[in-house]
Amino acid sequence: MTSDRYNIVILGLSVTSSWGNGHATTYRGLMRGLAEMGHDVLFLECNKPWYEKNRDLPRPPYGRTELYNSLTELQDRFDATIRMADAVIVGSYVPDGIAVGEWVLRTARGVRAFYDIDTPVTLAAVSNGNRCEYLHRSQIPAYDLYLSFTGGPVIKRLEREFGSPAARVLYCSVDPDRYTPHAQKPVWDIGYLGTYSADRQASLEELLLQTARARASDRYVVAGSLYPDSISWPHNVERIEHLAPADHPSFYNAQKFTLNLTRSAMIWAGYSPSVRLFEAAACGVPIISDYWKGLNEILCIGSEVLLARDRSDISRILRDTSEEQRQAIGMRARQRILRAHTFRIRALQLTAHLTEQMNRLARTASRGTVTSVGVPAMNYGS
Repeated sequence: MTSDRYNIVILGLSVTSSWGNGHATTYRGLMRGLAEMGHDVLFLECNKPWYEKNRDLPRPPYGRTELYNSLTELQDRFDATIRMADAVIVGSYVPDGIAVGEWVLRTARGVRAFYDIDTPVTLAAVSNGNRCEYLHRSQIPAYDLYLSFTGGPVIKRLEREFGSPAARVLYCSVDPDRYTPHAQKPVWDIGYLGTYSADRQASLEELLLQTARARASDRYVVAGSLYPDSISWPHNVERIEHLAPADHPSFYNAQKFTLNLTRSAMIWAGYSPSVRLFEAAACGVPIISDYWKGLNEILCIGSEVLLARDRSDISRILRDTSEEQRQAIGMRARQRILRAHTFRIRALQLTAHLTEQMNRLARTASRGTVTSVGVPAMNYGS
């Protein structure tokens, strides 16, 4: 390790396929940002058939990506790599995540971090005694660093209630080189991009589908996978089963407004912006969002993002927002996002967090205390 170049290993859900998940986009941005800074980045991904059949980036052009087929193969092939890395980051929803985490905690000598892209869901599970497939509560204080997609009060909660030695926010991000405004006439009045989620469906029904039924001459679109066949789609709502990230910018730019909907756990926790929020804003497309605490710290409500509680709010926005106002809202949001939420900014933030922990561990070691010895084998069954 040098003072400014790190050897970083990331074990995440997927970087090669964005099918049915929002993790890949985040990891791609981080890998690219870290590689541009000169860091050596290795991404380890469990080879799952549903991703294998839907790989929109099978060979990421930044850093290195390796696939493995089992926990045993992972340990056999990469034990020395994990041991010698300056930092090892385990992500949420990694297959066999608890066992993977135990192995990393026992093996890695550098900074051991957990990156939670689903923090409210994770904490709800470990708090209520429900089984979390990828993290055991006892592992939270064992990780040197807990990186969270959710900011706000949850950061202090992770430290005070769950015992994390260092919890830090690390939001998702956007690529400003790809997500840009296009000079084109909108195709759809309102669009939505998101994988099906039962706890978002009522909002989608109220804000988009019911609006579409009431405004039959308008055009709408919903893109995303896993929607059940039982949904009754209005005739003026176009469906796109899966939209690869390469097609996201043109998709957003073909909308007058884009809808941002948030899972209930994220609404409850607040401070949980989605990558879709950043992507649409970077394209200069005005966003209509549900409300959650902390939204106003990401985008200014009223001038950079619009709120809707029900279909009447949607109809009012469509009726009363002039073309000049619409474009101005989108451009203000774009400038805000480019100042604070690009993948390069996020990579800088990550390395700052890692450096902070490396220095902390070095200080502890200099006082004669062992810092990264791992944890004893445990039964994580319940």
